[in-house]
Amino acid sequence: MLRVGIIVLTLMVMLWVVAIWRAARNEARAEAAFPPEGQIVEVDGLPVHAVVMGEGPDVVLLHGSSGNTRDMTFALAPILAENYRVIVFDRPGLGYSASFNPDGETIEEQAEILQKAAAQLGADKPIVAGQSYGGSVSLAWAVTRPDNISALVLIAPAAIPWETPLDGFNQLASTSAGSAVTLPLITAFAPNWYVEQALDQVFAPQTAPEGYADHFGPGLTMRRASMHANAKQRANLLEEVTALQPRYGEIDVPTEIVHGTADDTVGLEWHSQQLIDEIPGAELIELPGIGHMPQVVAAPEVAAAIGRAAQRAGLR
Repeated sequence: MLRVGIIVLTLMVMLWVVAIWRAARNEARAEAAFPPEGQIVEVDGLPVHAVVMGEGPDVVLLHGSSGNTRDMTFALAPILAENYRVIVFDRPGLGYSASFNPDGETIEEQAEILQKAAAQLGADKPIVAGQSYGGSVSLAWAVTRPDNISALVLIAPAAIPWETPLDGFNQLASTSAGSAVTLPLITAFAPNWYVEQALDQVFAPQTAPEGYADHFGPGLTMRRASMHANAKQRANLLEEVTALQPRYGEIDVPTEIVHGTADDTVGLEWHSQQLIDEIPGAELIELPGIGHMPQVVAAPEVAAAIGRAAQRAGLR
């Protein structure tokens, strides 16, 4: 039995070594195939990746969990760029923006560094629009940096404290041990069909549009450091939203909320239909049959909400 145990342990170590090598190779391939779309802005010595396009009033777009700038530049940013100066950020730890908190960047920390990056790009008081987790960061921006925002647009935002536990994968991936053991195996061996299936689950009941995966670059999300950073942020989000919620009433800029009625990831009734009563003057647009990704599958409707926010703020 001892000999069998040694053989099994040896095989496991060999598999892990191979996984480390394959993971590093796959990460290099992903970064070569999907390089930064924009420029790197140094904020307090930290690199923040920003894509800037168009002319007009400033609009900042913040992607959700496991995302990057390419989620917003697939459909929404090009529409907005016809009338606005659009700044799309990689949130810290994702895409090509650096992680800086070993315990996971809080939504307030993210709001601070991204607001400073926007200011460096000349956007001192932009419209801020965020999807899902990016909506949580946008809420933190509006609450904690009220002098640096002109209007707020929330797209399927995670806004009201929830009761469901964090999924097992992110619980494991948020720990150092889980990250070191599990994530190399995923980065190294996850098949394409699994990645495609995961994308479709995010879009449900829609599916990822043709060309989305080729533009978005799932390999960037599958990098070990990105998955670990994302998991740590997810693990802390409930506590952070719970602490922020009592301050929603302080938000005094025009606020538009856009949410799909078929969103099973961040439920409309639990989040946006309650949030509407907590932000003075907020308006809610419900998109019939749309799931969790309105910024992609209903980009014109989201752009229209940003237009209404701009008008209410006197920017158009």
